[in-house]
Amino acid sequence: MGAAAAVSKKFHLNLPVFLGTSEGEAGYLGVKLAASIAGQFKEGGKPVFLNGDHIHSLEKLKEMAEAGYDSAVFDASELPFEQNIEMTREAVRLARSINPDFLIEGEVTHIGGSSKLLEDFPMDANLVSESLTSPEEAKRFVDSTGVDLIAPAIGNIHGILKHLPNPRIDLARIRAIKRATPAPIVLHGGSGLRDEDFIQAIYAGVSVVHINTEIRLAWRKGLESALASDEDEVAPYKLFPPAEKAVESLVFERLKLFNKLV
Repeated sequence: MGAAAAVSKKFHLNLPVFLGTSEGEAGYLGVKLAASIAGQFKEGGKPVFLNGDHIHSLEKLKEMAEAGYDSAVFDASELPFEQNIEMTREAVRLARSINPDFLIEGEVTHIGGSSKLLEDFPMDANLVSESLTSPEEAKRFVDSTGVDLIAPAIGNIHGILKHLPNPRIDLARIRAIKRATPAPIVLHGGSGLRDEDFIQAIYAGVSVVHINTEIRLAWRKGLESALASDEDEVAPYKLFPPAEKAVESLVFERLKLFNKLV
């Protein structure tokens, strides 16, 4: 729910925003409450949608679809390719049996890492050319599962490296996957990428960008600033606004960048 602060205060860009809850965040907040919060924005005519991010179980997917989520990333990418197809196909069938308009995104190849600061490249990341998603794999995955969107491995990782720049993404591969399948391409692991990489990826064929770690980092720095400014303050409603403002500013700038408004 990192972008909620930005969404709740400023809509002058009038752009659609996906609020994402991971399985952990959904467990903490509760899927019904998360859906209720997003629903309040929708009732006000705001272009806000709620996405379940990296859902690994059919049970959790069912819970989110029934609660009123709009979409989910069903992630079986750690499984062998054929098993990934089988599980994702079942996820598509399940979600659409609950809500025919529910969107399912599938992750083809595991990209490794998590939404946090990393000391080094994650051991489970597929970063070399031979292990990235091929156009043929992308097409077969979409055709076999019926997913609405696809998240391929294109040199990206989740999280931000502390001491090294995040890897450059494979723009030629994005273009090839775009030619191979009509499914919109989703860029995961956007945190830590250079602005020019985002722009080039969008021109190459990326339709959706996921950022998380840098939102969490902005929130933490904002909260640390609030705590440092008044060591005696204990009221959460007085400590949270700087963190919310930091998230708001970051999301605002990212939305402008991704939509080529800068």
